[in-house]
Amino acid sequence: MTWVIVGISLGVAVVAIVVAIRTSRGVRRDLEITLSRLGDDDAAREHTFENVFGRLERVADEADAAARVALVERDRLAAALHATPDGVIVVDVAGEVVLRSDAAERFTDPRHSDAIAAEVITELLDRARMGESARRELQLFGPPRQVLLVEALPLLREDETVGAVAFVRDVSEARRVENVRRDFVANVSHELKTPIGALALLAETVAMGDDPTVAQQLAERMVREADRLGRIIDDLLDLSLIEAQETPTRDPVPVHLLLNDAVDHVREAADLAGIPMVVAPVPADLVVRCDRRQVVSAIANLLDNAIKYSDPGKPVELDGRVEGERVVLTVRDHGIGIPSRDLERIFERFYRVDRARSRATGGTGLGLSIVRHVVQAHGGEVRVDSREGEGSTFTLMLPTARRHTGGTDLKVS
Repeated sequence: MTWVIVGISLGVAVVAIVVAIRTSRGVRRDLEITLSRLGDDDAAREHTFENVFGRLERVADEADAAARVALVERDRLAAALHATPDGVIVVDVAGEVVLRSDAAERFTDPRHSDAIAAEVITELLDRARMGESARRELQLFGPPRQVLLVEALPLLREDETVGAVAFVRDVSEARRVENVRRDFVANVSHELKTPIGALALLAETVAMGDDPTVAQQLAERMVREADRLGRIIDDLLDLSLIEAQETPTRDPVPVHLLLNDAVDHVREAADLAGIPMVVAPVPADLVVRCDRRQVVSAIANLLDNAIKYSDPGKPVELDGRVEGERVVLTVRDHGIGIPSRDLERIFERFYRVDRARSRATGGTGLGLSIVRHVVQAHGGEVRVDSREGEGSTFTLMLPTARRHTGGTDLKVS
C-alpha cells in the first residue's frame, strides 16, 4: 500500500513538472510575442525572465510617462479652449457633445435669441458630420443686439469623418464699424459734393456774366462755400487725429483756462448773434489732465452750437465744478432745444436736427461727433438733456488730475 502511494505521488509530481515546463514555455512565448510587438526583438530573444520582466517594467514606465505628458497637454489645450472668447463645440460622429468651451455654455439651455442660435449650431454640426463644411451669419435682436458668425467643420481621421466642430464668433463690433465706415464715406461724399458743386456753378456763372455787381455777389458766395468746405476738411482732420492717437499727450490744465479759451474762440460769433456769454467762477486749483487743444475745441463746439440755436438776447451759460473724482463742465442754452427722437443720434457724424438752419449757419455736422470722441479719448463721457422750446444742457465729465501719492488735487499756478 505504501508503494502504491509513493508511485502515485511520483506520478503527480512528474505531471506537475511537465505542466510547469509547458506553462513557462507558453508564458515565455507570449512574452516574446508581446516584446516583438513593442519593437524590442533583442529582449525577446533573451530567455531569462529577469530580462523579459525588466524590459516590461521599462516599457510600462515609458508608457506611464507618455500618458502623464498627454494628460498635461490635454489639460493645457482644454484651458486654452475655455479661455478663447469664441464659442467652440465638438461632437462625435453620433452628434453627442464631447467638448464645449465656456463661451459656448450659453447655448446649452438657451433662451430667447440664444435658442435660435442653438438651432443653427445643431443644424450646421449635423451637416459637418456628413462631411460638409457650413457657415452662417445670424442677426440676433436681443437684447442686446448681436451678430454671430457660426462655422462648422468635419473632423477627419484617415479620410474618415469622426465628428465635427462648430465655432461661434461675436462679430457685432466688426459689423458696426463696417456700417459706420460705409455711412461715413457716403456722408462725406454728400457733404463735400454740395459745396464743390456750388463752387463750380458759381464759377461758371461768373465766367459767363459781365455785370460787376453780380460778379461781386457771386464771388462773396464762392468765398463762403470755400470756407465751409475748409471747415469740413478741418473737422475731418481733427476727428482723424483724435481717433489715431493711441497714447495722446496729457498735461494738467486749470479748468478756468479751458473755459476762457473756449469762450474766446466763439466770442465774435456770440457778439454778432447778440448772445450773452455767462461763465460761472471756477476755483483756480481745479485741474484736469488733458490735451488742452482738444478739450478747448470740444467746449467751443458746444458753445458754437448753443449760439447758433439760440435767439438773440438768450444767454449761454458755462460752468465747471468737481463731483467726486470727476470734473463736470456744463454748457446750457435757452434756445430751440432738441426733439426727443433725435437725442440718441446727435453725436453721429453729419447728423443734423435742423439741416436747413445748420447749413445756413455754416455748420458741418461734425461738431458734436468731435465732442464725443474727445471726451471718450480722455476717459470721460458726455450727456445731453433737452426739451423743445426750452433749450439744451450738455454735460462733459472728465477725470480730475490727481497726484499718484496722497490723492490731493494738483495745484497749478
